[in-house]
Amino acid sequence: MAATSSSPTPESPQPRASFVERTKGPSGLEKIVLREARGFSAEVHLYGGQVTSWKNDHGDELLFVSSKAIFKPPKAIRGGIPICFPQFGTHGNLEKHGFARNRLWAIDDNPPPFPISTAVKSFADLILKPSEEDLKIWPHSFEFRLRVALGPGGDLVLTSRIRNTNNDGRPFSFTFAYHTYFSVSDISEVRIEGLETLDYLDNLKGKERSTEQGDAIVFESEVDKIYLDAPKKIAIIDHEKKRTFVVRKDGLPDAGKLTMIDLFVRI
Repeated sequence: MAATSSSPTPESPQPRASFVERTKGPSGLEKIVLREARGFSAEVHLYGGQVTSWKNDHGDELLFVSSKAIFKPPKAIRGGIPICFPQFGTHGNLEKHGFARNRLWAIDDNPPPFPISTAVKSFADLILKPSEEDLKIWPHSFEFRLRVALGPGGDLVLTSRIRNTNNDGRPFSFTFAYHTYFSVSDISEVRIEGLETLDYLDNLKGKERSTEQGDAIVFESEVDKIYLDAPKKIAIIDHEKKRTFVVRKDGLPDAGKLTMIDLFVRI
């Protein structure tokens, strides 16, 4: 997943050095801070492999984290970009959204070769492997590698690679999502483009299937929908903040037509 934020800025801050820092956040949880020369930054916690902050070059926070978020295992961190794996939502027998967001990931010191632009200086590689307890509830061995990269223009790029490490070569199926919480102004000032005419499942109506109407998605009440056959790019336009998020996705070609975007808004 790649996300870009654009908004008018009166002036640009002075360039600074790019770097990656390992430090501690709330409740002593370890996190990695990524910074880019123009002032962009991102933070990813080892707990959950979860991005919890993404700021533009003026220090504006682009992700939402609840003031009630608990940064203490075994609670999932409420906000940022939770990783749903090996199950998205309630589409299976595991706890909602799987267990990856409730596990402590490790820094991947020796990731496989990875094509990356020489302009990208700030990135972190994490890895998750199942524990004995995980194997009891989901009997499949795997390696989940995650790269979080901050581009020189402030783009935030998350790349996941999941490897089947079952000794007997047994295949397994999974569902997966980056459950991103974007920070926006008054929701009545926000619209989403790119989901027009798509079919969706309405979780507020018992997963009733419907087709989206209208030229763009706007919000007047609570929304909890899963869009099917989602495109590779959508735009979230915040009129009040004069800011646009462009979200791009790629990969998972074997997912077939059931490529989903989960949209949840509470007013």
